[in-house]
Amino acid sequence: MAFHLPGNPAGDGTGGVRLNMPTRAALMAAVEADLRAGRGFALATLNLDHLVKLRGSAPFRAAYLAQSYVVADGNPVVWLSKLAGRPVELVPGSELVGPLAALAARLGVPMGLLGADQATLDAAAAKLEAENPGLRVVARIAPPYGLDPAGPVADACLDELAASGARLCLLALGAPKQEILAARGLERVPGIGFASVGAGVEFAAGTQARAPALVRKLALEWLWRLGREPKRLAARYAACFAILPGLARDARRLRGQG
Repeated sequence: MAFHLPGNPAGDGTGGVRLNMPTRAALMAAVEADLRAGRGFALATLNLDHLVKLRGSAPFRAAYLAQSYVVADGNPVVWLSKLAGRPVELVPGSELVGPLAALAARLGVPMGLLGADQATLDAAAAKLEAENPGLRVVARIAPPYGLDPAGPVADACLDELAASGARLCLLALGAPKQEILAARGLERVPGIGFASVGAGVEFAAGTQARAPALVRKLALEWLWRLGREPKRLAARYAACFAILPGLARDARRLRGQG
């Protein structure tokens, strides 16, 4: 499904970004096929904040268009998809950390972690290896603060990742850095699969808490997070809510196209 955002001269603020993996099962099957074949890939998890950023960032749009797989991370994206007559399953990036680690362990695929800080990476690696016998986290790369995902330091991180033997890498840099780095990785180290999981690595490490299950079930995780970090998230969520009417209008138009 493509989201056509309002206010763009070309009529498509996302530049043609599409959700191409409607379910978690379909995604995991595709990732497993890539890992077995030694093919690299890039996985992005689309949410409302990303849709805001896509309107204003050409590099972010280009990175998203280079992604192999895009899933719906966020209930608004799921609801808009349903409104458009193209239903998809909610697949939060943070909930892919465990399944991807389990898959890597089962296939004997070495895994890398890139992002966050060293203590977080070490804690996440220890937990994931303990929970998934046979898993080898062979790279734990904590880039310097303010990393330019298109710069020479990012290239050095990718080279270090490749030298470690990792074939699957979880990126924990946040948007848009992780998606841009994943797209760059596809070109520089094409045999590695990149999954942008954001705070998922911190959840695995225990350095950040996720909303309680009931809050997530009620689709109120955003409100829970806002209560914990109002200064950081208030403006972000305001921008997200501002584009919802236009997105809903465009989703209804897509429904009419069959």
